[in-house]
Amino acid sequence: MIKTLKIIFIFFFLTVNSVAGSDGEVELSKKNDSIKDCFEPLNRATFALNQGLNKAILKPVAKGYRALPAPIKKGTGNVLDNLSTLVTIPNNVLQGDLKLAGINTGRLIVNTTVGILGIFDVASDMGFPKYTKEDYGQTLGAWGVGPGCYVVLPILGPSTIRDTAGMFVNVMGGDPYYNVSTNGNNEYLDGKLFSATKVLTGVEFSATNLDSLDNVEKNSVDFYASVRSLYTQDRENKIKNIKRGSIEVIFKEDEDWEEIDTK
Repeated sequence: MIKTLKIIFIFFFLTVNSVAGSDGEVELSKKNDSIKDCFEPLNRATFALNQGLNKAILKPVAKGYRALPAPIKKGTGNVLDNLSTLVTIPNNVLQGDLKLAGINTGRLIVNTTVGILGIFDVASDMGFPKYTKEDYGQTLGAWGVGPGCYVVLPILGPSTIRDTAGMFVNVMGGDPYYNVSTNGNNEYLDGKLFSATKVLTGVEFSATNLDSLDNVEKNSVDFYASVRSLYTQDRENKIKNIKRGSIEVIFKEDEDWEEIDTK
């Protein structure tokens, strides 16, 4: 029973990676989402629960994180980006982009060694370009698998049937960091450290997007529908490797935002 709960706990925190972009910021295109919301009543109830937890726990923690000295936040972000490369590389290969896989492998090696476990982004200073994160949900999308129904997961929020299936690949062996920390016998890497890393990833994402998401909530007739649109379009852009303007830019330019029909 404890092992099952542990797997579920880790699974939820794995979903953080599917939300953040290459720079940890969510992006949005001009078009409204057309995804099927098959479980809307349940999704809205879960969304309300998540909002309560976010305001009571995550947002205060994120505000505290933002108050940390810039070098600490920069180093933390670099380490998390470096770890995410372990999932990006196999997805580069699965999507047939061997060139990107090679570049990201070079970044991983340089930053893990010379950059001291990724604290310093030495690879960028050496001329290695930095590309968008990839995950198994994006790979399924690149292979032509549709998103399926929109779902809101407890604790971490928006996803789709396709992206949720992609998350399972991580715990089934697709994430080397997960494999080593939860299945290995290394005294320095264990499940607790892995879970802590994923929690920190969520905190950093929240801290990065705190103001933008507050603006979305203030300017939305239906915040739930806005988040659904934001998530689905952001995921579609990532699958197509399209970079759009940030949330704040979208809301500052009226022509870039279509009012969401809540009827």
